[in-house]
Amino acid sequence: MENISYQVTIGETSRVYPAGTTYLSIAREFQDQYEHQIVLVVQNGSRLEELHRELDRDCTLEFVTTKDRIGHDTYKRSMSFLLVKAVHDVGGHDQVERVRIHFSVSKGYYCTVEGSVRVDEAFLKKVEARMREIVREEMPIEKRSVRTREAIELFRRHGMYDKEQLFEYRLSSKVNIYKMNEFEDYYYGYMVPNAGYLKYFALYLYDEGFVLQMPEASAPEIVPPFEPSPKLFQVLKESILWGDLQGIDTVGALNDMVTKRDMREVVLVQEAYQERKIAEIAKQIADRKNVKFVLIAGPSSSGKTTFSHRLSIQLRVNGMIPHPIAVDNYFVDRELTPRDADGNYDFECLEAIDVEQFNRDMQDLLDGKEVYLPIFNFKTGKRMRSSVPKKLGEQDILVIEGIHCLNPKLTRQLNDENKFKIYISALTQLNVDEHNRIPTTDGRLIRRLVRDAKTRGASATQTIGMWQSVRRGEEKNIFPFQEEADVMFNSSLIYELAVLKQYVEPLLFGVDKSAPEYAEAKRLLKFFDYFVGIGSESVPTNSLLREFIGGGCLDIEWRKIDI
Repeated sequence: MENISYQVTIGETSRVYPAGTTYLSIAREFQDQYEHQIVLVVQNGSRLEELHRELDRDCTLEFVTTKDRIGHDTYKRSMSFLLVKAVHDVGGHDQVERVRIHFSVSKGYYCTVEGSVRVDEAFLKKVEARMREIVREEMPIEKRSVRTREAIELFRRHGMYDKEQLFEYRLSSKVNIYKMNEFEDYYYGYMVPNAGYLKYFALYLYDEGFVLQMPEASAPEIVPPFEPSPKLFQVLKESILWGDLQGIDTVGALNDMVTKRDMREVVLVQEAYQERKIAEIAKQIADRKNVKFVLIAGPSSSGKTTFSHRLSIQLRVNGMIPHPIAVDNYFVDRELTPRDADGNYDFECLEAIDVEQFNRDMQDLLDGKEVYLPIFNFKTGKRMRSSVPKKLGEQDILVIEGIHCLNPKLTRQLNDENKFKIYISALTQLNVDEHNRIPTTDGRLIRRLVRDAKTRGASATQTIGMWQSVRRGEEKNIFPFQEEADVMFNSSLIYELAVLKQYVEPLLFGVDKSAPEYAEAKRLLKFFDYFVGIGSESVPTNSLLREFIGGGCLDIEWRKIDI
């Protein structure tokens, strides 16, 4: 038999390897040149591969480490598998009914265990010990491809009915199954080759379950201390409980609703639930007689604009007269805007806002004075004064929206008794299945892809390309202050991904295969394969979702700069 070899180029280095050489073997040769663990490879600039795959052609390779976003996601996904196996090993397969990985808390995942086991400190210590034992053994994570029907039968036997339900709607004929010894599971996305890669984690007992704490991508070998966010946690937990109450906790359950029930009822119940929440917030504001400034902040594509309009309507129901104020109108003139490390204007930093003028104007309004509020001209980059003065009457209240609204420095000269702070975000309560969560950032990115294409003519390539920059701005300017809020509002709609599917898929198919953004587009397209889509006809015209798909009844002026 002829010996076949292939040439592999890595940076400036070219080497020849026999056919069948694993990427893992190649990665080990180069690992000492990298500060962090190599977990994946990119073949020929666009094709992402797991390390167990074998060389079958001449190619260029780039290594993906745990510091890269995709590599970091791979680490966390593999860690979830390790956790689930360890829980079953310690608790017993016949005693553990299911392990649920719910949502992000601190820098980890909040998890619960259902069955005949008691989750306490003693149990958690045994789970951690078993996880570290598996890590020391470097237990292989094996992958095999099976027919979808076979996968359905397999997970039925294992009692993993959420996965059985999910694959009933799978159009693809094959499913990838991962295995650690006898334990088999399904995971959406790439995995590390063995448990030896999963050294950095900690477990913390919390609420009714526990938190699996993991490193951040910026420091992949350091597990940060667990720092709970009680307000955010309660909102997330409430959303999960509400989804459970509706019988919609996973994508498979949602698909069942789409195909076997009347989705119009599901949509109307979800919308009514959100309206009730908005009305409750308005009542809280009305009950605090000294409040004159309602401050609203949240990350990109949270639905802040529509929420502000709907809240304003409910404030009117409570006898108040709301007036919208955009903090963006207090931008300093363009030439005075600070620049970031790359020399670009940094519109997201607090210093881009004339904080002193903002506080003077707000205080003057509070004191009953007439104020000519500014208007920022985004074309000229200059701020000008309105020709019509504003004055607050007894029932008047300002509804202020901006990314820094929860930062105490923005309103440092205003009395706290006059402020009511609201944090809004699209906190996805739906999971792919019990072990595969849908990141909140994915939900917001999908919203933004649709919105940017519809209102700004931006391609999916452009939106995906700038997303990490947007995320960095959120991490710096928004998330650190979320617990400053008096209330939190979850703008995510349990049915929205089924609606957004029809809008976002054509955009993602438009990403060129040679573009750096293609891997992310491909991931999202694969993600939408799990969903049965629905039309937008049943979505009310005042829905938060209308901010992204269009057709809303609220008078929304699209912001020039959105983060």
